[in-house]
Amino acid sequence: MTGRLHGTVALVTGASSGIGEATARSLSEQGATVALLARRRERLTSLAEKIRAAGGTALVVAADITDQPQAAAAVDQVVAELGRLDTLVNNAGFMGLGPVLNAPLQEWERMLEVNVQGLLYVTHAALAHLVRAAQDSTRQVADLVNISSTAGRVARRGTAVYNLTKFGINGFAEALRQEVLAKHVRVSVVEPGAVDTELSSHLRDGVRQSIERQVRGLELLRPEDIADAVTYIVTRDRRVAVNEILVRAADQTW
Repeated sequence: MTGRLHGTVALVTGASSGIGEATARSLSEQGATVALLARRRERLTSLAEKIRAAGGTALVVAADITDQPQAAAAVDQVVAELGRLDTLVNNAGFMGLGPVLNAPLQEWERMLEVNVQGLLYVTHAALAHLVRAAQDSTRQVADLVNISSTAGRVARRGTAVYNLTKFGINGFAEALRQEVLAKHVRVSVVEPGAVDTELSSHLRDGVRQSIERQVRGLELLRPEDIADAVTYIVTRDRRVAVNEILVRAADQTW
């Protein structure tokens, strides 16, 4: 398969559904060999089969990125089996919404584990490989894309801890961008608005119904819309760095 990413390797976390799945497909269509990382092996296997049937190359890596040894081993496996790592898309996420008062602490802990610690673990393991890829590839650039959220820009009632994780992702990305730009590793964030994915399935009863009322009447974004933004970022010439893309549903006010 040819394309702008031919000869590169891309790792996508949270690749078993939604934005991660769509992003893996899109990068594969551009010629990248894609490593699919998530916990649900059966879903990853199914996606890999679809990518291969379309003429692409995919590697299944089943792991829990909230466990640091598993996250590091997953990155090591990708580089060992595919030879390099040019693109990392930190997509895995968990959304738990609702008021702070009387909130279940396990929801907060899960958001911090997935949205922050998991992202940090994978980034820590991958960064040196991205630096090497930028040095030895014909494109002379590598990319690290973090999937954030409109909740990383706008704080609203009922989203406090989710805001905490997504504002944190944005701050981390900007500081890291400044550290590695001279090494030709581009660091970007994509901030999706309301997207039709499984993310809201994690919400508690009552909270889920409230969110459903909030988005009622909106034409939700599709995962492919966010995948398009990621693909746009990583297919630019090395002289171009697209550091941030905010993608809202057209009728979304927040």
